[in-house]
Amino acid sequence: MRRSDLLLSSNSLMNIRRKPDEKRRQKEDKYFFNSVMERQRRKPRPTSAICKNFPGLSKKQLELCFRYPDVMSAAIGGLQLAVNECQFQFQKHRWNCSALDRKNRNPHSSNFLQKGYRETAFAYAVSSAGVAHSVSKACGQGKLESCGCDPKSQRGNGGFGSSSTLADWRWSGCSHNMDFGVKFSRFLLDSRQRGQDIHSRIHLHNSHVGRTVVGANSEIRCKCHGMSGSCEMKTCWKAVPEFRRVGTVLKERFNQAVLVDQSQLGNEAGSSSKGRQFARRIRDTDLLFYERSPNFCEERPDVDYPGITGRRCNKTGDELDNCQSLCCGRGYNVVRQKRTERCHCRFHWCCSVVCNNCTVEQWVTVCK
Repeated sequence: MRRSDLLLSSNSLMNIRRKPDEKRRQKEDKYFFNSVMERQRRKPRPTSAICKNFPGLSKKQLELCFRYPDVMSAAIGGLQLAVNECQFQFQKHRWNCSALDRKNRNPHSSNFLQKGYRETAFAYAVSSAGVAHSVSKACGQGKLESCGCDPKSQRGNGGFGSSSTLADWRWSGCSHNMDFGVKFSRFLLDSRQRGQDIHSRIHLHNSHVGRTVVGANSEIRCKCHGMSGSCEMKTCWKAVPEFRRVGTVLKERFNQAVLVDQSQLGNEAGSSSKGRQFARRIRDTDLLFYERSPNFCEERPDVDYPGITGRRCNKTGDELDNCQSLCCGRGYNVVRQKRTERCHCRFHWCCSVVCNNCTVEQWVTVCK
């Protein structure tokens, strides 16, 4: 039996995101941001164009944006990074993250994120990871006034690799400030989920999973120093992982996501089969969902899903994007498409590359 088919007991459900340290974490967040906001209040309050030109923010998010316009700019970049990664990971699926591509709008304002699908769980996880990743990296690159290098990594040698192969090394450079990035992501995105209903609790959990994947896959990067690259001394710093690594890990969690039984909380759409009731503890690494996904064959404007009509498919392949599977058995059309690409590129001294624009025509298969 697949783990995704397990249904959780009501005792397990009531414990979702209600850990002993949850109140402590909320107090830390409040103290953390109150202290920084107090410093921000002493400065002239900026009128940030990015806050006005990014619709879909809640009142709390908008206030945060005006107080932290530079950090918010990095966070919005992280949301777009998350959408791009989602589209890469699901490019061969019927649902391909098109609901999150909001054209300069907050992807969390999509109606799709009001559902409890397995795909929604991934969307929450990858977006919270994207914000944490982008803000942490921007802090370490010195782009933000509200944060700098990670202070924990500047306390001398120790930590990763200090025992043998990296005996002659020291912290240097500017480590990415993951503590600030994770807290900003939590403060920004979790503010929309403050209820105690199943929807809020599960999406808080999935957002937490996304952020922990960023921290758990952080890297130590080093640079050698010495005569002729002899590497007599190494300086090292802590960095966030490549976001493709984060997306790959979350896609694996998506494939093993755990179904939550709604009927055990008094909701109307659950299963009552006694043979399918299994008590199970929820692990921090699990993605959770509480609604079975539709087949995504039909257009669903209510959840911002355009359907599969017109999607390109592979008529000879046997992966998820093959025409039989992707097109829901409706068949496909062969159409002629034109695209413009750079060609005949040549290098001009000094120092530019000049290319021509060529029109390429090809026959492609698209779903009916």
